[in-house]
Amino acid sequence: MENFSLILAVVVITALAFDFTNGFHDTANAMATTISTGAMKPKVAVAMSAVLNLVGAFLSIEVANTISKGLVDETGIRPEVIFAALVGAILWNLLTWLVGLPSSSSHALMGGLIGATIASAGTGAVHGDVLVTKVLIPAVAAPLVAGIAAMIAARLTYTIGKNAHDKATSKGYRAGQITSAGLVSLAHGTNDAQKTMGIITLALVAGGALAPDSDPPVWVILSAGLAIALGTYLGGWRIIRTMGKGLTDLQPQQGFAAQTSAATVILASSHLGFSLSTTHSVSGAVMGAGLGRKGGVVRWSTATRMFVAWGLTLPAAALVGAGAEWVTSFGSWGTALVAVFLVASSAAIWLASRREVVDHTNVNDTDEPAGVVTTAVAAVTPPPVGTLTDDLPATVPDHAPAETPAKPPATAL
Repeated sequence: MENFSLILAVVVITALAFDFTNGFHDTANAMATTISTGAMKPKVAVAMSAVLNLVGAFLSIEVANTISKGLVDETGIRPEVIFAALVGAILWNLLTWLVGLPSSSSHALMGGLIGATIASAGTGAVHGDVLVTKVLIPAVAAPLVAGIAAMIAARLTYTIGKNAHDKATSKGYRAGQITSAGLVSLAHGTNDAQKTMGIITLALVAGGALAPDSDPPVWVILSAGLAIALGTYLGGWRIIRTMGKGLTDLQPQQGFAAQTSAATVILASSHLGFSLSTTHSVSGAVMGAGLGRKGGVVRWSTATRMFVAWGLTLPAAALVGAGAEWVTSFGSWGTALVAVFLVASSAAIWLASRREVVDHTNVNDTDEPAGVVTTAVAAVTPPPVGTLTDDLPATVPDHAPAETPAKPPATAL
């Protein structure tokens, strides 16, 4: 640890900042459906998710090893490369959070790392086979598998409980939702917190503070778990709104099916060391559960914007990471310039978010474009038969008859 230089300290702090953004960016993955169906109060939900994220960080290091040992050649990486990669990942996380799109923090991190590595050491420093088998294939397969599983599970729940009393089943499924949300939070900790562990471990190896092929030290595991837990507790309310209300309208049965399916996929992937996107898994499960109810719909306009963000994540973060690496290659002043750019851009995005605040008090409000149309139509639509009579005492003043006096007697003319 005597080789812990200033640049290495900057990289570790920046990595924990990314982990924090990962936490509030991905809170929706665990708690959006639970909050939108009313199974838990928003602040209680994010607090539970934060604790379980921290616990999950200690359950495995397989994904961390994929990042630190498998994706890129660690022998050709400098700490500045890791810093540049984190800049691309953080800015993409913040931009997609600002517009409320549930993109993948995992892919943002890996995109930034790939772009910065190629800019520094060439394409040969990226292990293409690991990229394909443990990143790209899971990116496509995860939402499909989770979506199909959630659709089947939702249909089964409605079929099994079709003769049961709605109030009793809703109460039971809400309890099930809380349990499954806890599983998703635990799974998120085992997968996403490990990515930051892996990136810090890679930086420590690159800076000479750890031997090659080392596992993450305990302090790295603890700090990464705490950072993602804190971000989760603060809550990415904008993305929670999109995931809970923007994609589809979920009933408790569907929420339970979506979260259980997503948790199963994420936990299995963590065990296998796949650097899976929990966002892709949960989003696919939410859409599948939405289609699993008879008459259920998916808002494809929102889904399309989300798919576009997914497709842009890797290349966009890679471009920013490569550009940041090019600037840092000029020396200490270049690294300082990139750091100033990161802080200034993050502050500008946060200020932009203050124009329309989304928090736990209005997270279940919807602001889809269709809502404006619905409001306008409602304003010009005549009331249903019988409504006018009911509303008359409230809309016609008591003194109205006095404004139309009876005709005076004929003798007065």
